[in-house]
Amino acid sequence: MESTADEFSSEAGHGNGSAARRAARKTRAASNRELQNLISDVEDLISRIGQAADPEIARVRAKVESAMASAKESIADGAERAQRQAKDLLDSGDRYVRDRPWEAIGVAAIVGLAIGFLVSRRF
Repeated sequence: MESTADEFSSEAGHGNGSAARRAARKTRAASNRELQNLISDVEDLISRIGQAADPEIARVRAKVESAMASAKESIADGAERAQRQAKDLLDSGDRYVRDRPWEAIGVAAIVGLAIGFLVSRRF
């Protein structure tokens, strides 16, 4: 999952490395680490329980294992879907700017002026 996300980031950024992309990568990496730590801890707990003689513990263990497998699958599907949507969004933005460069410049100028006006009013 990590290598696919990195490949997507390098393709989408075309080498720009904007601050927003860097922040998103850092956030994603931190979330991935925390999630992997949680999964690892739960799997370690399951392995420590072992094959308990108590049928209730065995039932709970099987339920947790099933939930972990389902969670891993859901996470992978969600990440893939988010990457696909982000790529589609970036592609459509790229197409728009290439098809209408002057409109894109105009919108950027207006946004820049609005931000400049708002910032200057606060100081």
